[in-house]
Amino acid sequence: MEPAILAGGSAFVVLLILILIVAAVTIVNQYERVLVFTLGRTDPTQVKGPGWVVVVPAVQRGVKVDLREQFIEVPSQTSITKDNAPISVDFLIYWRIIEPYKSVIEVQNFNGALQNIATTTLRAVVGDILLDDVLSKRDQINEVLRVKLDEVTERWGGKVTTVEIREITPPRDVQDAMNRQLSAERSRRAVITESEGQRQSAINVAEGTKQAEILKAEGDRQAAILRAEGFSQALTRIFNAASGVDQKTMALQYLEALKALGASPSTKFVIPTEFTRLIEPVTAFVDRAMADGGPPDRRTPTPTG
Repeated sequence: MEPAILAGGSAFVVLLILILIVAAVTIVNQYERVLVFTLGRTDPTQVKGPGWVVVVPAVQRGVKVDLREQFIEVPSQTSITKDNAPISVDFLIYWRIIEPYKSVIEVQNFNGALQNIATTTLRAVVGDILLDDVLSKRDQINEVLRVKLDEVTERWGGKVTTVEIREITPPRDVQDAMNRQLSAERSRRAVITESEGQRQSAINVAEGTKQAEILKAEGDRQAAILRAEGFSQALTRIFNAASGVDQKTMALQYLEALKALGASPSTKFVIPTEFTRLIEPVTAFVDRAMADGGPPDRRTPTPTG
């Protein structure tokens, strides 16, 4: 009986040891870390993982910390702007743990603490900005919120990576005023655009007319130059041709002109050139007589005595 009891006791002890070993081994994922407390005490060197981590039951306790990036949805918060306009803002905060030791030791509930500090920080930031800037400068507000929240969460071992404002809701009367302002601005832009179009059209028409007049004047100038050059060349050719004409050629041209003149049905008198040469002495005598005061028989007698 005693050997059987000893064997049974040994088997029980071995089984108990195996159970304790299995219970003591904790599997830590790649995105997790375990902070091990030994009799309630720990330090930054007790951050374990990933892989198998041994946590002795009844002596040690392990606290898992998720290192993945997470987000918090902050519900709509009413804030007062610098010009005393109430607005409702809701936004998202993206964060992650970078120091597991601080995230467990320095803060009890990281999510709750971050959400509460985000609402108070939002009111402080919006209270220093005018309503128009709040509506038009979301990116700047996001960055200011991220920096301020990151300064606070740094001592908790966290990192705020992004802050995104989802919606900003101003009061109803402010929305109506904004709609009227937007409509007036669009009308102003439409008028400016139309006037700019008319101005550009007038400029284009004037420029086209100017170019057309310039081209026309240039064409007239070129045409005048070409006509002058053609007339000059024609005169040069006529002069060259006339310089080579002799008396025989002129006689032939004279006969051709007489033939053409005689072919017409009108009455005509032809006086040969030789006849004019015959009366040249007579005409010369008449000219001299007229120069002396008239014919000799009609001269006034000179008184005597």
